[in-house]
Amino acid sequence: MKTTKRLLLPLLVLGSLFAAAPASAAYTVGIGDQSPGLFANKLWKDLKLKKVRYIVPYDVTKDRDALAEVDRYMAAARSARQDVLVHFSAHRGCFNNGRYSRSKACKLPSVSSYTKLFKAFKKRYSYVKTYGVWNEANHVSQPTEKNPRRAAQFYTALKRNCRGCKVVAGDLLDSSNMRGYASTMNRALKGRAKIWGLHNYADVNRNRTRGTTTLLKTVPGEVWLTETGGIVNFDAANGFRPSERAAATAIKRMFALAAKYDSRRSGYKSRITRLYPYNFQEQAGARFDAALLGPDGSPRRGYTAFKAGARKARK
Repeated sequence: MKTTKRLLLPLLVLGSLFAAAPASAAYTVGIGDQSPGLFANKLWKDLKLKKVRYIVPYDVTKDRDALAEVDRYMAAARSARQDVLVHFSAHRGCFNNGRYSRSKACKLPSVSSYTKLFKAFKKRYSYVKTYGVWNEANHVSQPTEKNPRRAAQFYTALKRNCRGCKVVAGDLLDSSNMRGYASTMNRALKGRAKIWGLHNYADVNRNRTRGTTTLLKTVPGEVWLTETGGIVNFDAANGFRPSERAAATAIKRMFALAAKYDSRRSGYKSRITRLYPYNFQEQAGARFDAALLGPDGSPRRGYTAFKAGARKARK
């Protein structure tokens, strides 16, 4: 699912900069995964998670086949009593093989169109109470990349039409344009957004903190790590060396980073209150792999590290 990992350099397998996560944390843990089969998996059940993140095209209600997929996922998630963070994104054909499509279907929607389509989605899944405005809004693959003010308008429209919902405003990749994008969006919203999303793969896998701390310093309110995790393998063009051991180390670092800036310890006005690593099981042939299970369903080192970290966070 990640369209952004080409930005990562070969990862440094270093010792963690952070102390181990405390036995009690002020953040909650979920997982991001696109497969409805997740909820029947015994290894997932053993994690005892209550939250999942699911990405859908903003116009999914206009696509019968895609909508059927969403129906299956949402029914399975609801049966498993999960709080689903539904994150909207561009039309599913807009990013193929690392290239951004400039077809008509991938153009930035108007606020009125976005609002109309959100209302249709909300009517169909009225029980959903947690939403994200736009997945990786600052990435080149997304039509929102050059228009943070439009992303802010989408947030306002979604909040207005979803009373009582938790809404993630800017869901951003920790790339070079993140600070400017977040600042512009925050100014347009006059500081009203109280939840922001961050994809901090670079920090977690490169043993650093600057992407995370930059967003914490830039925006008010809570910060959710809406996509993160340890990368096992990536496109060979990025010079990445596959390593389950390095991925497990990165997952430990992920929890330590969340604990370092959680709501009880952080001196920042923004605080980390949730994290959603991506994803649970590798899909065969996937360009990007940060999964906790291999394609055959066997647990990796990262699964063991994640299970231990999630258990500590629940205490």
